Amino acid sequence: MRYLMTTKPSDVAPDENLYVEMARFVEELTASGVLLATGGLEPGGIRVTSAGDEITVTDGPFAEAKEAVAGFALVEVRSKEEAVELARRFRRIVGDGESVIQQVFGP
Repeated sequence: MRYLMTTKPSDVAPDENLYVEMARFVEELTASGVLLATGGLEPGGIRVTSAGDEITVTDGPFAEAKEAVAGFALVEVRSKEEAVELARRFRRIVGDGESVIQQVFGP
């Protein structure tokens, strides 16, 4: 089962220890084959909306930037519970904040 795990931005500035712990976590998940992809996302982005035949393209940043996704990890695990445990481990490393886990369907 594949899951997309996303996290929202935080007001807390990362310290050196955070980088060390995250590098260790990412290395462990990569070595075990669980982590398929990970990365940070630019805060602005481009919004594309449609209404009937009209397509609107809007450059960010947007007013609710704190609601945006700051980073992601695509993981392959055996169960939803395993994905939740990975998210728990991630939150323990990075501290207070919010992450979302969504199952990825398809080939």
